[in-house]
Amino acid sequence: QVQLVESGGGLVQAGGSLRLSCAASGGTFSSYGLGWFRQAPGKEREFVAAISWTGGSTYYADSVKGRFTISRDNAKNTVYLQMNSLKPEDTAVYYCAATSDWEIATMPHEYDYWGQGTQVTVSS
Repeated sequence: QVQLVESGGGLVQAGGSLRLSCAASGGTFSSYGLGWFRQAPGKEREFVAAISWTGGSTYYADSVKGRFTISRDNAKNTVYLQMNSLKPEDTAVYYCAATSDWEIATMPHEYDYWGQGTQVTVSS
């Protein structure tokens, strides 16, 4: 059983940056593929970024490519999402997730464990 706790959300102006963190406990962190998703009010949860077990492979949604960077530190059991050039449309609750079955996964149902989410609000 893996527990995930996100932090780092907040209110930022358009064009600004935020760094989200997700700390994991339980399980073997380095054996999980990790991802970030987001959900805006009235919308479905959408994929943002994913990173493989070793961190050697990453994958991004087109909407964040070139602006967001996912990384992981297996020694600290933590995954990060660096968000630059933020836009109002990036406003959402951001969730981290872990999967034991996939090295890289982009669909919510492919993930086994989820954090509680952290709010990111980008003002125009």
